[in-house]
Amino acid sequence: MTFDPKKEFRRWFEQASRDLDDARFLREGGRHHLACFLSQQAAEKALKAFLHWKGHEVVWGHSVAELLQDCGGENPDFLLLRPKGSLLDRFYIPTRYPNGLPGGIPSEAFLPEDSEAAIEAASEILRKVADAVRGSEGAP
Repeated sequence: MTFDPKKEFRRWFEQASRDLDDARFLREGGRHHLACFLSQQAAEKALKAFLHWKGHEVVWGHSVAELLQDCGGENPDFLLLRPKGSLLDRFYIPTRYPNGLPGGIPSEAFLPEDSEAAIEAASEILRKVADAVRGSEGAP
């Protein structure tokens, strides 16, 4: 199977967009821990989509901040979003696992303001990816 950067971009970016929609749905339902986690996932997948667009066949890692750094090698504008990536990275483990917290459980530890901040950070990253790809030659 031949690697098709545009096809991989679309697959990853479509899932990122869906994850962000699901995060919004979960926020409205009061599932703030899952809204935070899916926001992190949306940003991670969108950045991986961008790297695929740029021809990277293999993209590893789960840190949004580190993926922003990688994307910054292709487009320096991504480096400005690293604080947003650091925020989202805090939601990768503790939103899902009780042992990721000093006490309590994830479903009780995250608040509406957490999910709001996570969704806003992820939304900004998805917009940046969409804008960067739209501005490239041969954009989908």
